[in-house]
Amino acid sequence: MKYKHLFFDLDHTLWDFETNEQETLQELYNSHALERRGIPTFEAFSVSYVDHNERLWDRFRKGFITRHELRDKRFRLTLLDFKIGDEALTQKLSEQFLEILPAKKALFPETKETLDYLAAKGYPMHMITNGFEETQLLKMKNSGIDHYFTHIITSELAGSLKPYREIFDFAIGRAATSATESIMVGDAMELDIKGAHGVGMDQVYFNPAKPPVDFQPTYVINHLRELRSIL
Repeated sequence: MKYKHLFFDLDHTLWDFETNEQETLQELYNSHALERRGIPTFEAFSVSYVDHNERLWDRFRKGFITRHELRDKRFRLTLLDFKIGDEALTQKLSEQFLEILPAKKALFPETKETLDYLAAKGYPMHMITNGFEETQLLKMKNSGIDHYFTHIITSELAGSLKPYREIFDFAIGRAATSATESIMVGDAMELDIKGAHGVGMDQVYFNPAKPPVDFQPTYVINHLRELRSIL
């Protein structure tokens, strides 16, 4: 086999983050009766939260804000968009989001079937994720995929985030392999694909939405089952 170790991203690659996030936000919107608080629709609440969350994650990855600020500000700013300045509600939404989200189980189509196929072929598989340790481990356990992975490398554990080479070097070292004998499977061009390329690792760009590609990965797939033709 050309590759001796496989590295995967979690969110948006195996674990269906968007579906699980939307279900969690819907629960929060309903349970806290946010319509009565002045947020007219769930869609308005969701759009505001997702916008703030994405911008804050970008700032977190660049080192401008802390983990605590990320978790705190995304709901505070969302509520402020609707002129709601309620600190107790902000804290409750933040806490409950982190309790509910990791319990969600939606995976991309044929995730387990593909992992079963790769495991049967004898590939050691590992995870490299920018998420927080406790949250990511719970996501994997609750969705039933944690047992497929020998090493689960989170940014919290590695002390570095994708796309920086330190997290990839950390993961390669943990797996006791080399970049040239490994391949990275992920959905994020800047984080997963260019990050892996930067350390000399081949890449599989999981690209189900078919956005424009400004960099040529080693492989591009639109469905996880296509890994079977590569590995």
